[in-house]
Amino acid sequence: MHELAIARSVIEIAARHGGGARVARVELSVGHLRQVVPDALEFAFEVAAAGTPIEGAELELREVPAAGVCRACGAESELSEFPFACAACGSLELDVVRGEELTVDALELIEAAAPSKSKV
Repeated sequence: MHELAIARSVIEIAARHGGGARVARVELSVGHLRQVVPDALEFAFEVAAAGTPIEGAELELREVPAAGVCRACGAESELSEFPFACAACGSLELDVVRGEELTVDALELIEAAAPSKSKV
């Protein structure tokens, strides 16, 4: 289950960029070609985040469809079924331009309340 390794990496990135602040939400783009199972990643994220500043954070996944540019005709096509073929001319000579992403796009942090000063 490579989703656990992915979840751990996402948590490390969120913790490092969050600077110790609590994290409310992590936005993640996952390319279709990464073959990540969303439910498995969400479960792994919840388990791996326990005891960290990311614990309880919402994981928002955005799937990025695969796309390629045809070497024969230059058309860009979404790639949804194997074998990947150009939608314009049918060529199998494609360069993948989208769908391999795995990026943390944004973090929503919870601002810590400033300690109140009491007058004696």
